[in-house]
Amino acid sequence: MSHVISPVFNEVITALKEEKVIAYPTEAVFGLGCDPDSENAVQELLALKNRSWEKGLILIADKYERLCTYIDDEQINDTQKETIFSSWPGPVTWVIPAKVTTPKWLTGKFSTLAVRVTDHPLVRQLCAIYEKPLVSTSANLSGLAPCRSVEEVRQQFGNRVPILGGEVGGRENPSEIRDALTGKLYRQG
Repeated sequence: MSHVISPVFNEVITALKEEKVIAYPTEAVFGLGCDPDSENAVQELLALKNRSWEKGLILIADKYERLCTYIDDEQINDTQKETIFSSWPGPVTWVIPAKVTTPKWLTGKFSTLAVRVTDHPLVRQLCAIYEKPLVSTSANLSGLAPCRSVEEVRQQFGNRVPILGGEVGGRENPSEIRDALTGKLYRQG
């Protein structure tokens, strides 16, 4: 199926296909992301952030079905799914058991994966056009505040990453993170 891609998306889609890191607006801050199946791109992202692979990463998508390649859907019951789906699309990230086939460069030292169905319209469109979820981590160099504008991304990263221009969603804090099986809060939203 071929899409006529808006010029806004051309550069970032090309970068994703070329296994590069991109920046894009999310609900609260700009994110750095890449193709989750590209170990090279994930390694580049981790190097840019000076982040340990052991921490694991978040995947965001426009719909739940895109995440099912990576998470073990059968380990969450209907009540847990209802709770998850009631918060999506939106700024709540859920930690769900990962499939054994999910690469360690995504899960880090964990057997789980953090995932979110975003409600940011530009990122939803990007995932729909690319037909995959994206790795998502805040766009900032280690020790600096997360970027909230295209200008701030350029200040911190220069021309090292193509940027999907747009506004962040206006939330003050990065996404809340919860355990899908227990409901435990890992990070306040």
